[in-house]
Amino acid sequence: MSAWLPAAPCTPRDCSRHPGPAAGTATGAGRLLLGIPLVLCGALLAPLLAPLGAAVRDRLTRSWSRTVLRAFGLRITVRGAGEYGTGARGAAGAVAPRGAGVLVVANHISWLDIPLLAAVFPGRMLAKSEIRRWPLLGALAARGGTLFVERERLRALPDAVRTLSGALGAGSRVIAFPEACTWCGREQGRFTSAVFQAAVDAGAAVRPVRITYRAPDGEPSGAPAFVGDDTLPASLWRVVAAGGLIAEITLLPPIPAGHHTDRRALARTAHRAITYGALAYGAGARGGAAPYARAGGVPRQTAFASDRANRSAPSVHQCVNSIRAADSSDLTRS
Repeated sequence: MSAWLPAAPCTPRDCSRHPGPAAGTATGAGRLLLGIPLVLCGALLAPLLAPLGAAVRDRLTRSWSRTVLRAFGLRITVRGAGEYGTGARGAAGAVAPRGAGVLVVANHISWLDIPLLAAVFPGRMLAKSEIRRWPLLGALAARGGTLFVERERLRALPDAVRTLSGALGAGSRVIAFPEACTWCGREQGRFTSAVFQAAVDAGAAVRPVRITYRAPDGEPSGAPAFVGDDTLPASLWRVVAAGGLIAEITLLPPIPAGHHTDRRALARTAHRAITYGALAYGAGARGGAAPYARAGGVPRQTAFASDRANRSAPSVHQCVNSIRAADSSDLTRS
């Protein structure tokens, strides 16, 4: 792994605690027996959806994603959907030019983030190029429209930005995790700015989305976190063995196309929106006006949601970025 790539200090030992009840061995095993075949069936059938219309593909993808998450024992909560919409037009509304794509960006905690976002925003995933070489799944991901990026080669970055910009310019919805590595959710990493350059070049709106996993009492749960030297089987078992796990996705107001001409300012605006998790930034948001202050890229704070659930939990790390993430958690980087 290249030294310049982002890394998180999160580890399974420190960050994977689930404050809720345990589901039990039998329940966990049953969830695996139900969920894994659903995942495999979806991967095999995904290329067959290509001839269908976009609306039909989106509807089927949302249904499949929600079914998979429920099979693994998660209850899904979507916040902000009623006010801001979830469809291709609703993702950007009046703030995106007709025919332009939308860049959906989210914090990154787990491999569960992918079906969770697909349950609301089906689109083309941005993934590291190594996935293309995986047996079976790599070919299926490519046929499903995944955009691959050679993350460890700086020289390949301009080509990656052009590819992403072309997809957005062609009207695609693209999903990316700008933290470039997984964090436990109690803390977040900085956003890399390359994907935002593609949005600037394509004239595409950016839709920030906040992902949170909770126990039944509302406390953040670390069970889904896929971090550090974690392995996929261990992470999968923690998920199915956790009782009452809630997957919460908060849809934040879109950042209009052209709101920022600098990728770093655009990245900061999206990061601040996700970090604070505000559901409303003023009455103008409902009327389609830009809910973000242009100066400094700071969201207006006059109508922040006041409940504690929308705010970042206290840090569980003593020294951020002091420990390198292992290669196993790199599997979820996109």
